[in-house]
Amino acid sequence: MFDRFRQLDSSSRRAHGGLGLGLAIVRHVVELHGGTVSCDSEGEGKGAMFRVRLPKRAPGPAAVAVAPETRVAGTLRPADDELVDLTGIKVLLVDDEPDARELLTEVLQQCGAIVVATHSADEALRLVQRERPAVLLSDIGLPGEDGYRLISRVRALPPGKGGDLPAAAITAYARSDDAQRALQAGYQRHAPKPIQPTTLAALVAGLAQMGRLPAAGNGGGSGHSAA
Repeated sequence: MFDRFRQLDSSSRRAHGGLGLGLAIVRHVVELHGGTVSCDSEGEGKGAMFRVRLPKRAPGPAAVAVAPETRVAGTLRPADDELVDLTGIKVLLVDDEPDARELLTEVLQQCGAIVVATHSADEALRLVQRERPAVLLSDIGLPGEDGYRLISRVRALPPGKGGDLPAAAITAYARSDDAQRALQAGYQRHAPKPIQPTTLAALVAGLAQMGRLPAAGNGGGSGHSAA
């Protein structure tokens, strides 16, 4: 259960989600704290019980909070400390994982954003033209056409129909090479999952502000060096 695995189809267009690392990371983190993790189930369809056991520690100094980070054109930038007001900003969210989609939607709505969510690149392209969002947030690992293909199709649209839409990739593909590929494909920002609410809100606010600025060129690469 807690060993790493990989999918037979490891491309970003695979039909089934998951990188095969989640439970392996859980075990690693728990063991770093001197604990153990186990899983039991009574059988198929009866659910599972995960147990984490951690040793007690004497109270120590308060931990120092570290601001989450977002890659901007290959660099790292800290997010704001508090949630940003996103009232009235329409966000198109593309993620094929229902739990992730629901969580991100809830955070954005709590900040006042209007969220239109979908699970596929094809539907996202239709919504870009129909809903006219201010910001696009997309996962990379999508079924069918992946997030790279989605942003290339968006950038092929005329500027007045979504071609210049500010966009960010929010994805578990979190290496520096992945960030560079996302930026080169046409996203202005790359943020690794899991993303903190403060980072998400600041990210959307920055992209929305970018969309209000006069266009300096066509939407594909003009925003890569923006603050």
